[in-house]
Amino acid sequence: MEKIIDKLAWFHIREGQLLAVRSKGKTLFYLPGGKREQGESDEQALIREIQEELAVDLVPGTIQYAETFRAPADGKAAGVTVQLTCYFADFTGDMSPEAEIEELQFVAMDDKAVCSQALLVAMDWLKAQSLIR
Repeated sequence: MEKIIDKLAWFHIREGQLLAVRSKGKTLFYLPGGKREQGESDEQALIREIQEELAVDLVPGTIQYAETFRAPADGKAAGVTVQLTCYFADFTGDMSPEAEIEELQFVAMDDKAVCSQALLVAMDWLKAQSLIR
């Protein structure tokens, strides 16, 4: 039976590149975001996760569904899939890596070597929409 890790993720694009984050002790970059807690809406969970990881506040009225992606989960057993429900949103504040996040980086299609599979699937979609280079 397939195991699915259900996560929310934030798309933040600047100059044709997508914001990605790397957790402490990991080598690959991921989309910022995380899992819902009991009773949270997608919007509430995404706002909380981004605040915890990047110390910025997403602007509630600007949160807009983008797409949902599935890919093999990085560092997990075969048959474990990550499902990313992705949103665009504006933010306020100055971004900095917090909690388990060690590094932020803006990635483009030529940075595939450092990206998790789920991030690559999302990047292919964004590229097809002409949103990243």
